Amino acid sequence: MLGKKLIVSAFFMAAFSATTFAQTTTTTSTTYYVAQDVKTKKCTIVDKKPADTTTMTILGDGAVFKTRTEAEGSMKSIKVCTTN
Repeated sequence: MLGKKLIVSAFFMAAFSATTFAQTTTTTSTTYYVAQDVKTKKCTIVDKKPADTTTMTILGDGAVFKTRTEAEGSMKSIKVCTTN
């Protein structure tokens, strides 16, 4: 009887550990930036910092936002984005 309990307990611990590990390894933190296309002057929200600054410029003093909603709010207050 004790052997069965140990096996069942080990099974559940292994299953719990596997799901916990899977959750922590797949969680990524997304960041958002307000960027402006250099040619069209159109502002957009991007989830990756543009590597090529000759085509896209990060606005808002390079601010990084944790949510898209925060980035949208900031974009509304950036003068070059509201005038185009």
